[in-house]
Amino acid sequence: MKIITDISVLREHLRREQRIAFVPTMGNLHAGHLALIDQANQLSDCIVVSIFVNRLQFQPHEDFERYPRTFKEDCRALSAQNVKIVFAPNEKILFPTPQEFLLALPPVADILEGEFRPGFFRGVATIVLKLFNIIQPDLAVFGKKDYQQLHIVRRMVRQLNLPIEIIASETIRAPDGLALSSRNQYLNEAQRAKACGLYQSLLQIKQEISSGCKDFQKLQQNAVDNLQQHSWKVDYISIHKRSTLLFAQASDQDLVVLGAAWLDNTRLIDNLEI
Repeated sequence: MKIITDISVLREHLRREQRIAFVPTMGNLHAGHLALIDQANQLSDCIVVSIFVNRLQFQPHEDFERYPRTFKEDCRALSAQNVKIVFAPNEKILFPTPQEFLLALPPVADILEGEFRPGFFRGVATIVLKLFNIIQPDLAVFGKKDYQQLHIVRRMVRQLNLPIEIIASETIRAPDGLALSSRNQYLNEAQRAKACGLYQSLLQIKQEISSGCKDFQKLQQNAVDNLQQHSWKVDYISIHKRSTLLFAQASDQDLVVLGAAWLDNTRLIDNLEI
């Protein structure tokens, strides 16, 4: 496994590869990331994993400075996963001058995460597009846990005619249902015991819709009320149409319920397809 920090060196190495799979990460790898790499392993002989904490997708009050950085441990995990190249640039490599060219995103970027984290998806789309241009992969693997991000990346690739296949990987969960996330390590023992509550609320909605309930507003409000009664601060619990991420109507099929909520100072997100 090669660790590369320079764009020209990376491109030189990749010139000899036939089919490249790309997994973008911000590091602090866990079993969810490794599942993405396992999927990439099945589809390509050359896997590139990027490790870069992208300042553009953090608001000034968010956790950019304290976001967990575990580069040495990450590299040890990746070396056992048949990863060929780790691309680990610093900010001056990816942003030699201030990033003045930013994508104008569609309205779907302003709901859900976009409503509560303004500019988040502009930062995500900018860094993903830069990495796509640098690596020029044949395919890229993204996790369904970041459902809205996956949707936006897919639309960006289609509308900008990028020759990249976007592969979706299922969310990896702890035994109690909590979706694995780097931010889970912010939770103390008592918070961790309560953290599966978000997943359980989404699961309750899924079960009720699968049983025929079409009163989406009531289901959403019941979930919010239940979480608030257990000391959660809820940003949203919302049911959407999978293909468009528009708000769901009672006649819609192929739905997804998405949620984001806080346990004290830790924000968790999750979703379930219905």
